[in-house]
Amino acid sequence: MAHSRFLLRSARLALAIAPLVALPVVLSGCGFQPLYGENGKNNVDVNSELKEIYVANIPERTGQQLRLALQQQMAADGPEDPHKYTLIVMPSFNAEAIDIHSDNTSGRTRITGHAHWQLLTVEQNPKLLAQGDTTTMDGYTNTYEQYFAQTLNNETAMGRVAQTLGEQITQQVSTWFRTQAAPAVSRDQGPKAFYPIPTAMPESDKEVPMEQEGADAIPDMATGRGGPSQY
Repeated sequence: MAHSRFLLRSARLALAIAPLVALPVVLSGCGFQPLYGENGKNNVDVNSELKEIYVANIPERTGQQLRLALQQQMAADGPEDPHKYTLIVMPSFNAEAIDIHSDNTSGRTRITGHAHWQLLTVEQNPKLLAQGDTTTMDGYTNTYEQYFAQTLNNETAMGRVAQTLGEQITQQVSTWFRTQAAPAVSRDQGPKAFYPIPTAMPESDKEVPMEQEGADAIPDMATGRGGPSQY
């Protein structure tokens, strides 16, 4: 009897595991492919290409944190050996006081970070291959009675913003390596479509940041290209 129950439990376990084992095969058949790694279509090894990127110097302390994050994420298991590309990143960071109290003090600080990046070839006359923009938001609770803790909270939040921007830029550059999106060809006729930008900051609670389609009717954020945004 006990042997029969053991066989029954084993059969149920096998049936439960079978769909999970077949899942990668099903996804592969549907066209799903991992972002990082080799691509059978254009034979691009994204990880190897990322290691060939030299991240140009970024001024200020937070800029150096962003540069270090990019170097770590693009080198992966290392070592990095950049000879083919140069990545130029131009970030900006802003702090905003929110939760204003009756004594005109703020209960929380919100930090927004934005970065515009350009990927260029390494040669006598560098060529612009791709560019893009990314935005993120973070914050911390103010503790005015503890100055050291307040300073530490600010430094930690700025570090998180730099880390997130680095992750997003790495993903966008990887997307470009995967798609190898060519410059858009202008489309003269037809209505323009707009797509929501999930990482952008709205101007108010009644607005949703939107991106206009590229000249080839494809949103820039889907291909790794940079382009104008409409708010």
